[in-house]
Amino acid sequence: MLRYLVLLIRRPAYDPAVVPLHQQFLEDLRAQGRNEMSGPFGDKSGGAYLLRAPSLEEAMAIVRRDPAHTSGGWDITVHEWLTR
Repeated sequence: MLRYLVLLIRRPAYDPAVVPLHQQFLEDLRAQGRNEMSGPFGDKSGGAYLLRAPSLEEAMAIVRRDPAHTSGGWDITVHEWLTR
């Protein structure tokens, strides 16, 4: 499995009601062994999570199911992270 750093930055018009749905999505990924770690930024501008997937294509498919993505309230970038 490869690691992907998923960065989420809140847009000005994000819906705070989506946050619990996003958090549950991350917990579900954690239960599947896909989310190694996650958390918000201290300045409340967004957050990040470390996703495990066999390919960038699968990582992107997972991220597209994230309520943060489907709601349109966050700018999201995904980077393969070559950690050791």
